[in-house]
Amino acid sequence: SILLSCAAMFALGFFLLAGLLCQSLAQYDYYDEYYVPSAPLEGVSSPTCAQECECPLNFPTAMYCNERNLKFIPIVPTGIKYLYLQNNYIEEIKAGVFDNVTDLRWLVLDNNNITSDKIQSGTIDKLTKLEKLLFSHNKLTKPPGPLSKSLDELKLIGNRLSSFPSGTLSGMENLTTLHLSKNKLTTESVTGAFKGLKSLVLLDVSENKLKKLPSGVPASLLMLYADNNEIDSIPSGYLAKLPVLQYLRVSHNRLVDSGIPAGVFNVSSLLELDLSFNKLKTIPEINESLEHLYLQVNEIG
Repeated sequence: SILLSCAAMFALGFFLLAGLLCQSLAQYDYYDEYYVPSAPLEGVSSPTCAQECECPLNFPTAMYCNERNLKFIPIVPTGIKYLYLQNNYIEEIKAGVFDNVTDLRWLVLDNNNITSDKIQSGTIDKLTKLEKLLFSHNKLTKPPGPLSKSLDELKLIGNRLSSFPSGTLSGMENLTTLHLSKNKLTTESVTGAFKGLKSLVLLDVSENKLKKLPSGVPASLLMLYADNNEIDSIPSGYLAKLPVLQYLRVSHNRLVDSGIPAGVFNVSSLLELDLSFNKLKTIPEINESLEHLYLQVNEIG
């Protein structure tokens, strides 16, 4: 029933709020495609639309090119603000494809075959009003950029990122959600990457190669997901620097008792703490405000 109610919320378009709510209610179900609806079943498309795609008359600012077996991005006509290109075979982003729509707001490129060296300059970097860039499940080895300062959501899940230069997100004061899971990021490669993100509420760095929790994360953070890494300790005072953090997940790591400083988790903001699948032998000190504590599959006697 939770999932059904979340789906209904998504359909109404409360994207960020619904996403955050559903992740707190059903915390292990990701809604990667929650704002990628199929094209309305109208059958009539705008005459200016690319012939490979569909631009419904009742949603004239959207162009749906998803699941069309495309190997390239068609020229996008003037007036389009929401562009759906997911689930194709696109390998490159050629210069000129976005020249008519430098005010594009959403760009969805999930599930393609795009590599970092095939993103031509003068394409994504021209989209200065872009708010959502969904670039998951491609073949990127580094984040695209420079990116719009207007971005509020960036998803790079399931790529091949091994580097994340510290200036990549510089000046992105509107960014609220950042998904970097299922990559090859190391502790060193994300050092300094999250500084200055004054609005960030969700950071997902799970399923990478981190040996430590990321440093320099903003005080605005509500959710930090670092499951399935190689983390063996928590820095003393780490959570004290995150005064509104409510959800911390560090399951499937290498945490041991000696890596848990006294009282590090005893903060009043924390509602959910997941330490399952680690090597703990004792239960760490927690605050009475904590609502959910996961400790299964440790070595607690």
